[in-house]
Amino acid sequence: MRLTLQIIVAALFFASSNSAPALAAGPEQADAATAWRLLDYIAVDYAEAVSEGAITSRGEYDEMVEFSQSANERIADLPLTTAKPDLVRLADRLKRAIADKAPADKVAELARTLGREVLLAYPVSLAPSAMPNFSRTATLYAQQCASCHGPSGGGDGSLAAGLDPPPAAFSDFSRARQRSVFSLYQVINQGIGGTAMASFAQLDSADQWALAFYVGAFSFSKADARRGEKIWNAEPNLRRRFSNLETLTQITPAQLAQEIGEEKARALAAFLRKMPEKTTTSRAEGLDIARARLRASVSAYDSGDRDGASDLALSAYLDGFEPLEPMLAVRDAGLLTQIESSMGALRAAIGRGATTAEVRLQASELVELFDQADNVLEREAGDWVSSFVGSFTISLREGLEALLIVVAMTAFLRKAGRPEGIRYVHAGWVAALAGGAATWFAATRLIAVSGASRELTEGFGSLLAAAVLVSVGIWMHSKSQAGEWQRYIQKTMSRALSRGSSWFLFGLAFLVVYREVFETILFYAALWTERNAGAVLAGAGTAIMFLAAIAWAMLRYSRKLPIGKLLNYSAILIAILAVVLIGKGIAGLQEAGMVGITPWPFVPRIEMLGIFPASQPLIAQFLLIVIIAFGFWRNIRGNDPLPHKPQEKNS
Repeated sequence: MRLTLQIIVAALFFASSNSAPALAAGPEQADAATAWRLLDYIAVDYAEAVSEGAITSRGEYDEMVEFSQSANERIADLPLTTAKPDLVRLADRLKRAIADKAPADKVAELARTLGREVLLAYPVSLAPSAMPNFSRTATLYAQQCASCHGPSGGGDGSLAAGLDPPPAAFSDFSRARQRSVFSLYQVINQGIGGTAMASFAQLDSADQWALAFYVGAFSFSKADARRGEKIWNAEPNLRRRFSNLETLTQITPAQLAQEIGEEKARALAAFLRKMPEKTTTSRAEGLDIARARLRASVSAYDSGDRDGASDLALSAYLDGFEPLEPMLAVRDAGLLTQIESSMGALRAAIGRGATTAEVRLQASELVELFDQADNVLEREAGDWVSSFVGSFTISLREGLEALLIVVAMTAFLRKAGRPEGIRYVHAGWVAALAGGAATWFAATRLIAVSGASRELTEGFGSLLAAAVLVSVGIWMHSKSQAGEWQRYIQKTMSRALSRGSSWFLFGLAFLVVYREVFETILFYAALWTERNAGAVLAGAGTAIMFLAAIAWAMLRYSRKLPIGKLLNYSAILIAILAVVLIGKGIAGLQEAGMVGITPWPFVPRIEMLGIFPASQPLIAQFLLIVIIAFGFWRNIRGNDPLPHKPQEKNS
């Protein structure tokens, strides 16, 4: 029992302290971000420098030439990937277009296309990792920005008159409609060379993002924001369109106007830039993380960093998608199976050194599946019914596995004339429920249990339970053989249940029940956030009634069985559960990144039976079946009746 607890606690601690890596920022990300910022300025400001093939502002035009040259150099310095040659060619086209004084719309399109391609090939953080705190943003702006940009963002601060070029006027809507929040963040973070706009990288990243949203809202009125709120509340399609911060930070009002019209775009941009928290949900954030990690994984693989690509692909699952599994399992189990299989296939492709095109295709298929999951999780119709059915199914499925073991142990102890041992079994499963409640409290109040923690705890717990159940099953089978039970009873009936045996019964009941409880609370934690507590409780209560009826029927029937048949049936049942658990255990360690994945797509995924479409869990199950079959065979052979030997007559 002590070993059991140590392994569970060690697995949880190990996983919590060694979660999958976050998207790291290196020199290539900084160069890519700078190049994008320069391209964004070209897209917006070139129209003020050239009109109808003639220079209208020499200072602005010289700046455009300088910016295009600088962007060209930044792109040339980026690490070599398969996408880089196309980026260099596109950067040269932009540079020539500016030199030829091409039309503003052509230059803007070239600059924006190149900017998008740079971010695809060299991903950078496109949105804050969490919603910024805006409580001190006005104070920060007054302290750091107002002296140049003015108290209301009009570019008329006390120091503005002496600056060349003059500071940007954030209140100028004609310019603001071309600016995304991301572009404003980039300027705040890096500054603009050759101007008085210095970098504010010394500020916390959250404060930089808060300032970007703050100044990005200067050109909109309160009336715009009120109209935008009405549009937001009335149109669910727009809420789905802006279901995450990344979408909001990247789009410009001008781009949005192409989709929904100028007036609606202005109103909606005003509302969301003033109230960006309206876009965020834990669901959207998780899928955004998964998408960002996938982009970064493909980029790392493209540049030859296979280990980094593998880590990022694992992070896409553990840090992004895995927390959403319970909700998706309730809404669309088939889609969940598709995503999990596709995630495994991506990591397997990276592991075997597949072509970049194959890895990129696998990642793009996953993004499409994430989009489907986004739509499924957004649906609100039938929430009460789906939550009830999900709660009922989860409780019944997880509870049944534990119930079968507890009932088998209880029936055995009764047949063995050891009723005093039953209280240790009951103490074990009650302690497991209490441990589950403590886990729920710790995971929601005290610590953040990562996806790796969950998978490792489930994986190690399943493997340990499988090992214990195999030994118990083979032992029970041996006692079911002819005459063996009577010899066992005669040998042990006169002795009281030993201390070690008592704690073994407690530990086994605790282990098998806690493993199921741990998995169940992960689903319930997700369902509870759906605000259907009544449906969840009703589903759980109904499942408990079903489990109680099953337990009563099994105990009643087991009393009528001869001891040999009871032991034989129990041994077979326990052996089957051990095979199921070892499949689940290996699959859990695969999802945590501790075991490799070799997909077998021709094998169906039947999670209830522990069958997963990969070679590792299936081979482990096959080997365990061989071990169990060998143990059963030895039991049968060892209890074969000896051949009759005639007695010799006395001479």
